[in-house]
Amino acid sequence: MANIASQIKRNRQTVVRTQRNKAVKSALKTYLKRFDRAAQDGDADAASAAFATAQQKLDKAAQKGVVHAHYAANHKSAMAKRLKAL
Repeated sequence: MANIASQIKRNRQTVVRTQRNKAVKSALKTYLKRFDRAAQDGDADAASAAFATAQQKLDKAAQKGVVHAHYAANHKSAMAKRLKAL
């Protein structure tokens, strides 16, 4: 356990940020799965709506630094390719 006040504070901040990042990643995976299900079913309207939501959530997570920008770009590109094929 740290004895230095600044390190104690950093430890508290790390716990809070880890919980927040975990929640954002979990929600992001949910939106990506929703798009996958809609694309597998062949429902272009549902897939299009799911794509828009997932794309927004990916951008927001990348902006906040929860996921890497390349991760978001690669997923958006792959989803757009699948959506176009429908």
